[in-house]
Amino acid sequence: MKLMSYNQALALNAQPLPPLSRVLVSLALTVAGWELRHRTRKQLAQMPKHMLRDIGLSESHAEAEAEKPFWRA
Repeated sequence: MKLMSYNQALALNAQPLPPLSRVLVSLALTVAGWELRHRTRKQLAQMPKHMLRDIGLSESHAEAEAEKPFWRA
């Protein structure tokens, strides 16, 4: 799933958003990105070894990725 970028969100409207709305849209997209990272890393941490091999990840790489905080890309 790909998150909509800030510019894509603005392009949906013909008229530019007011400044406060732009800030709120940006904040909402940031929080959505954090939630997606958190969920994905949680799933990665629970993946069995054979599935990690199937997607080309070592256990150590998967563990390192899963341990990152949600705000770090």
